[in-house]
Amino acid sequence: MTCQAKRSLASLVSNSAFPTANRLLLGMVAVISASLAASSVSAAFPKISYIRPLGVVRGEESTITLHGSALGDATEVLTDLPGLEILEVKPVDEKSVTVKLKADEKLAPGLYPVRLVTKSGITDLRLIGVGTMPIVNEVEPNNSFEETQAIEMDRTIEGNIDREDVDCFKVHLEAGQKLTVEIEGIRLVQQLNNRNIFDPAIAILNSDRFEVAVSDDSSLLQQDSLCSFTPEEAGDYTIVVRESSFLGAANVCGYRLHVGSFPRPVTVIPSGGVKGEVLQAKLIDVDGTVTESSVQLPSEPVEKWPVTHQDDRGISPSPNWIRVSDAPIVTETEPNEGQSQATPGQFPALLCGVIEEGDGYDWFSFECKKGDRVQVQLHARKTLRSPLDGVIHVFGPDGKTLKGSDDIGPNPDGSVDFDAAVDGNHFVRVYDHLRSGSPNHNYVIELSRREPSLGLTLKELRRDEAMVVPVPVGGHSAMVLTAQRNQFNEQFDAIVEGLPEGVTAQTFPMPAGRVEIPVVFHASKEAALGGAFFEVGGVGKLGDREIRGDFQQHHKVVLGQNRREMLGYETEKAALAVCEAMPFSVEVVQPKTPILRRGSKDLLVRIKRDEGFEGTVSFRTLYNPPGIGVNNSKRIEKGQSEVIIPITANGSAAIGSWPMVMQVSYGTNRGTATMSTAPIMLDVEEPVFDFAFPKSAAEQGAEAILAIGMTKRRDIEGDIEVRLVGIPNGVTCDEPQKKVELGSESVQFLLKVAPDAKPGTHKTMVVQTLITREGETMMQTDGTGEIRIDKPLPVKQDPPAEKKPEAKPKPKPAAKPLSRLEQLRQQKESK
Repeated sequence: MTCQAKRSLASLVSNSAFPTANRLLLGMVAVISASLAASSVSAAFPKISYIRPLGVVRGEESTITLHGSALGDATEVLTDLPGLEILEVKPVDEKSVTVKLKADEKLAPGLYPVRLVTKSGITDLRLIGVGTMPIVNEVEPNNSFEETQAIEMDRTIEGNIDREDVDCFKVHLEAGQKLTVEIEGIRLVQQLNNRNIFDPAIAILNSDRFEVAVSDDSSLLQQDSLCSFTPEEAGDYTIVVRESSFLGAANVCGYRLHVGSFPRPVTVIPSGGVKGEVLQAKLIDVDGTVTESSVQLPSEPVEKWPVTHQDDRGISPSPNWIRVSDAPIVTETEPNEGQSQATPGQFPALLCGVIEEGDGYDWFSFECKKGDRVQVQLHARKTLRSPLDGVIHVFGPDGKTLKGSDDIGPNPDGSVDFDAAVDGNHFVRVYDHLRSGSPNHNYVIELSRREPSLGLTLKELRRDEAMVVPVPVGGHSAMVLTAQRNQFNEQFDAIVEGLPEGVTAQTFPMPAGRVEIPVVFHASKEAALGGAFFEVGGVGKLGDREIRGDFQQHHKVVLGQNRREMLGYETEKAALAVCEAMPFSVEVVQPKTPILRRGSKDLLVRIKRDEGFEGTVSFRTLYNPPGIGVNNSKRIEKGQSEVIIPITANGSAAIGSWPMVMQVSYGTNRGTATMSTAPIMLDVEEPVFDFAFPKSAAEQGAEAILAIGMTKRRDIEGDIEVRLVGIPNGVTCDEPQKKVELGSESVQFLLKVAPDAKPGTHKTMVVQTLITREGETMMQTDGTGEIRIDKPLPVKQDPPAEKKPEAKPKPKPAAKPLSRLEQLRQQKESK
């Protein structure tokens, strides 16, 4: 956090240190960023881009200006935490609003969230600084060692780092006078698109321009910097502020630089305490000094409790953090390097300690009974802002490893769950993954019983932006309540309390095993415009035991590469604003019949326009019941008053009655506004029939009977028809839709195949079951059927008879020559 160095920083405080190529590249980045920003879609909801000044002094009245878009109808500012009194809200134009406020004189220094309310919506929270020291504004030029800005000690400087900018401030120190410098930089930025993220770096230089202390990141403040120096001799010292990569942007990369001799603890030992008690703690300062302090703890358990220290030198500009529980504290006793030296603990408990040596291990023992369900949670880097990158392992009574944990997803602190298999002493060991240690490597290991629990939050409807609810006068708006279930999967009821007068909430039971359900708000025509916080909860039963859900909403403040969160903020209440009425009324007509699994249905949506409103109105679902698909591209164009929205149910759609709400978007003079409809209840039921398709075949130019088997799954009222669709080209059916009865076992269709129908196997035929009741039709679709079309076989013909050739007369055999004796006899006879 603080280090000594011998190199000169002269090159860092001169703009000539940047090559021309770097300047061109940075310029190109700026042009691209501006183009992307200009291409964003305009929306009616208000946005705050930046605040100037960035903070106020407690006990004084101050005026800040909020800069952004769609701010011209601002009415008030909401503060999530007590201590800020809003005196006046005055819109300047669509891009700026001035706010006069006063911070309570006893308000602890730090960052406090505010939200601006307008007649068209409410912004997400932004953080402003509250301090105790006078504010001094940066004065340019102050970007070189020769042009430093002289300041007094115990001041807060407000400035901005432009691209390639370096700000230099000169302060005079007496020998032995401590100088501590803390910057609020990234903590005062809101960037969700990885552009213009201010990652500050600070350094303290002596009169010879050598660094005597430097800080980029810090464990306590993460990307924000903190360093301290105590000189041995009097003189002038220069504080240098820059962006760590020499980036920056006008009006975006603002900072508050706290300069003085104030105490700046970085570690509180022990780092946990028991609710309602006074914790006797040791505070380790950034310069290594240790101070004893008594800390009054809250009356309820808190995962992160702020601790602010004050003495005769001043007060720390921001808090430290500790864990507060209802379990007793067990502080490590050295030596506890091995299992045989384990510090005796108990279960449940908060085990507190420090990894002081890089190769060190800390061991604790605790007794469990067979069947105990144990959770072992490390609190270090995330909760305490400790430099410890902790690894924990749990061992059984036999010394064998049960489980271990390093990081858990984005949480750098590990967690282990196990069920004790035997009675006896169990052990937990912790060490630093990077094998480093120091008096500041503090931790708390929380041993607790795993109990069923329910956590509640709100689903983001705009990506990366925490949900806020704009409710139009006389109309509706909605949010999606999301549940984080732990050993509790039963149905529970949502609870909404603390709504302003004229605003009501319609809640629905969260079915067993489900994690999302809508909550619909309605503001009466008499409701007053303005903003408010409200409480969200849940209550359910697990056997005879009541389970209550706690609400916490996470706000993404800064996102880096790949949308990795660099800074976030948690709140315990949700926020809404009662807004101006919509220029039309809207209704989703309640269906009279259910949608069937494997089926479809049309939803009718109607609007009634106010005089003068002719704009387009678009619709999309707030959320889809499980297994339900919705066509979210439908809208009502100018001159129209209704639209049909098709919906479908897949074969595993959740059976039951489900609320459905449509988000309604329309154009205003400030952009696109989005509200909602009143809910309808969509009943989802089982199909009525199962169908069995035979493999059929026919020849070109022939006919075929397609007989489809039917099996009734359940009874239902209504007239039933079965329609054959998806018939291949070249195949016709004179009667593709037939009436059937619930008891029918088959339905037959006569198919005629044209002589030129395409031969081959066609798997396109499906049947639609149409059940008509109360003027509505329920449709179930099943398939697919198969038909093979063949070319006709050639007709067999007898071959033509072959003509036999006419018989030729046989030639007479040649006369046999006569012998001489026969010749003489014939001569004699002829006489």
